[in-house]
Amino acid sequence: MNIIFSEKSFHEYTEWQTKDKKIVKKINELIRDIQRNGILKGIGQPELLKHGLTGYYSRRINEEHRLVYAMDTNNNLVIVKCKGHYE
Repeated sequence: MNIIFSEKSFHEYTEWQTKDKKIVKKINELIRDIQRNGILKGIGQPELLKHGLTGYYSRRINEEHRLVYAMDTNNNLVIVKCKGHYE
């Protein structure tokens, strides 16, 4: 499984690298867990999103921030968002 960051999520991820290394560590931990356990099992309270975000999944980074991701047709893990809540 390859990991692909959207342009927005890559910007958010690099922003975290300068602001909060603890958040970066947690994001990396969540990504590794998705690779190991699948999209809906494991840490971070994984959930399937609804309404305008159908087809996307989320896990808690912390109380304020979520990792939003999807699987593409080539079985790549696509990171859509890693800062804030769903939009």
